Amino acid sequence: MGLDQSFTGRSYPPSAPYQVGREKIREFATAIGAEDPAYHDPEAARALGYPDVIAPPTFPMVLSMATSRQIVEDPALGVDYSRVVHGDQRFAYRRPVTAGDELVCVNSIESINARGGHDFLTTRSEIGTSAGEAVVTVWTMFVVRGEEG
Repeated sequence: MGLDQSFTGRSYPPSAPYQVGREKIREFATAIGAEDPAYHDPEAARALGYPDVIAPPTFPMVLSMATSRQIVEDPALGVDYSRVVHGDQRFAYRRPVTAGDELVCVNSIESINARGGHDFLTTRSEIGTSAGEAVVTVWTMFVVRGEEG
């Protein structure tokens, strides 16, 4: 049975605050091979006008993927995570994520579509500071593969 399209537009409670650490940014940047000095060196980031190291553009996935569990584990929606593959990812930035940010994520279901026996679940994660400043919006598409046979 496919996902219930009436879940489109549903929002979930905000996540607990996530404290962005300098070392987490450096570890993430190193793991993905991002060598820009602004990701590793506070002085290089300050020379560019930032208060501390900045995160690579895909860093918000750390928070959005962790909090997307609210959606994929919602029993009423009925996602079989063993059948999920990652379909797409988009980011719309207002400013870079910076070490020292305290971020909160609010997830919602942007759309649910069925095509070719598969469900396409697109989520939107609004990530901002705990003080209410918008930082980045992340869209993720999960493809829930249909049953075989």
